[in-house]
Amino acid sequence: MSPGKILQPAVKTKVDELFLCWLSQPATQLTLKDCLRRIKNKKKTEFDNADSGNSKNESFTSKNSNSKQCILGDTRLPLSFSPPQLSTTLPLATPASSRNTSNVRSTRRSSGTKEVQTKKEETLPPSHSQNIPTFYFPRGCPKEKVNIDAVIAKIEKTFSEFPNERATLEDMGKVAKACECPLYWKGPLFYCAGGERTGYVSVHKFVAMWRKVLQTCYDDAAKFVHLLMNPGCNYLVQEDFIPFLQDVVNSHPGLSFLKEASEFHSRYITTVIQRIFYTVNRSWSGKITCNELRKSNFLQNVALLEEEPDINQLTEYFSYEHFYVIYCKFWELDTDHDLYIDRKDLARHNDYAISNRMIERIFSGAVTRGKKAQKDGKISYADFVWFLISEEDKKTPTSIEYWFRCMDLDGDGVLSMYELEYFYEEQCQKLDNLAIEPLPFEDCLCQMLDLVKPQHEGKITLHDLKQCKLTNVFFDTFFNIEKYLDHEQKDQFSMLRDGEGESQEVSDWEKYAAEEYDILVAEEAASDQWNDGYEAELNPVDHQKASVLKYQMEKRPFFEMPSHLADVDLDEYDYDEDFE
Repeated sequence: MSPGKILQPAVKTKVDELFLCWLSQPATQLTLKDCLRRIKNKKKTEFDNADSGNSKNESFTSKNSNSKQCILGDTRLPLSFSPPQLSTTLPLATPASSRNTSNVRSTRRSSGTKEVQTKKEETLPPSHSQNIPTFYFPRGCPKEKVNIDAVIAKIEKTFSEFPNERATLEDMGKVAKACECPLYWKGPLFYCAGGERTGYVSVHKFVAMWRKVLQTCYDDAAKFVHLLMNPGCNYLVQEDFIPFLQDVVNSHPGLSFLKEASEFHSRYITTVIQRIFYTVNRSWSGKITCNELRKSNFLQNVALLEEEPDINQLTEYFSYEHFYVIYCKFWELDTDHDLYIDRKDLARHNDYAISNRMIERIFSGAVTRGKKAQKDGKISYADFVWFLISEEDKKTPTSIEYWFRCMDLDGDGVLSMYELEYFYEEQCQKLDNLAIEPLPFEDCLCQMLDLVKPQHEGKITLHDLKQCKLTNVFFDTFFNIEKYLDHEQKDQFSMLRDGEGESQEVSDWEKYAAEEYDILVAEEAASDQWNDGYEAELNPVDHQKASVLKYQMEKRPFFEMPSHLADVDLDEYDYDEDFE
């Protein structure tokens, strides 16, 4: 253990978390207020009793002092006073005072004992502390008791239809319906029951597995995590989604054309996984918990896979057209086609629109996983997925966090005026090269502060940017020269009006992906006419593939890619490491 590093027990951390969760419950607040009121009233009663007790003590003290004065008066008698009279006087006073003192002391002890007993009797009954309702349900809140035996009987009846009561992966669709799960849970159900090892699942193994799930998991999020996670974990990492997505690729009618292009299964699966973590993993930990999955709309989209035959209609995670656009953009930058790009490659994106200082921040490890970006100066295709979505839609929470991490040079959680000026300097240089007079930084800063309206003067926080409706204008001003000029040509009031009244049904990313897809298809159609069937060696998109995306794919390679890329291998990304 490194010096100065303090290890905090995991149990204490969890207890603190549960205590805060309990303390924030409305019922707990009412109980505490009632207890405080009782304690306050009790103190007031004790104070009144103490006042009456003090008056009694004062009277006793006065009597005791009189007796003492009498004794002292006898001791100050003249010397002619004979000792025998002293002996007869003093013994009379001493036993009397001792009896009185002992009686008083005993009275005090008895009264004190009575008060203590009274306090014990008037304490709050233990029922108040025992009736705290359960408030923490990590595996879902049990709403009503499920008839597990009835569900198991239904599953056994379904298995009886299969030979030897054994179900293959193709049969798991019926089993999933018997379990009252969405159709495309069939892959996770099959693999969780051990079907990957034998190629089939027996009724006994499946019933034992599903009974345990029903007894320990009470909502869809907890069940889904249990089916996909590794033993001993309570979260999902990126590799856990591979079997599930591979089954979607193999069986969804909207992806049937990919059966003849298996070398691109891994790239599509990698893209979907990155989009899942981009949207669901709000903690940036690389681990999706039940709570994060519960708060997202991912499981709703999984259920829609059964209802929607057109995979491109599921634009948030599974759209093939979106994958097509992302991969083509990456292929244009990856000149050596090793699935990694360096700083020079990324600088060519969108005709050198991104500033070099921002590119340096991207490669610094602020928003990338693993250590390859810092060691070799390259980012992977998975990192590029995050970059492109964040670049084209700067209004989502994840994209705002992405660019905030890049602009926060010192990592103190705020954007200072120095950091803003650092990025704006390069923008001014680019404007000078274009023979455009740049706006002085002081004037630009005033505009941005009026736009964001930060809570604290002189610094912009992540919360301030998430409250702003024109974060794309803010970020583009400091590191995207092309989009900055586009915003300058627009009326500011019209931008504010568009930002306030903009429909949330279609995001900026969906608009960009639809436009780029149409452009790519049109370019390939024009290229096909001019080349008359000539296929460019390094062109990832051909006219055959454009028709493929319209579900008329011919049987030949999609992109000119080595066949060894067909294997899904996510080991190139160090997913277990948190973002620094």
